[in-house]
Amino acid sequence: MIKPATMRAAEAHLRSVDSRLARLIDRHGPCTIGARRRDPFHVLCSSIIGQQLSIKAADTIQARVAALTGAGARFLPDHFIAADHDALRSCGLSNAKAKWLRALADAKASGRLDFAKLRKLDDEAAIEVLDALPGIGRWTAEMFLIFALDRLDIFSLGDVGLRNGLNRLHGAGSGGGAKLDDAETLARVACWAPYRSVGSWYLWRVLESDAATSD
Repeated sequence: MIKPATMRAAEAHLRSVDSRLARLIDRHGPCTIGARRRDPFHVLCSSIIGQQLSIKAADTIQARVAALTGAGARFLPDHFIAADHDALRSCGLSNAKAKWLRALADAKASGRLDFAKLRKLDDEAAIEVLDALPGIGRWTAEMFLIFALDRLDIFSLGDVGLRNGLNRLHGAGSGGGAKLDDAETLARVACWAPYRSVGSWYLWRVLESDAATSD
């Protein structure tokens, strides 16, 4: 968990270096990353389920998978080891995602995936370990570092929502012309360091607000 004082310092830093982001902080209130301890296996499963889906679609499918497996609010390896592949598919999972969830469960149950050891690695080393697992690419690994390991300085270039949110904040969406490319995106968020995860959280809130407005 992240200490409240650390998060307030992060928000103060972001306010001081990015006036447009400061307005998002005022609008959406305190960041909740690290406010509670999250089970790392559950976070990885949720990330796999949510790959290339909207927040709403991911939540719907995850609820179906939880109901099918009896997981309730927390996925455990046994939930997927015991689950039938076709039954998982019937929840809305792709064939690949159903296989990946079962492979992840096997890795955790066998000890090949050790979260205690993972916590001791730096960001890039942890991403490399996770990227070697079936179905865990860089984006999923980065989401894991933010939401399970409470790493505060991650910005995912592969996250379409973040890119769109930043474009709205500093690029085309705010009248700035063409969408920001990779180099421009990294340059824009460089001043957020060492709290780029927190800045990302506020960009995601913009997307949630848009989704609620469109419903």
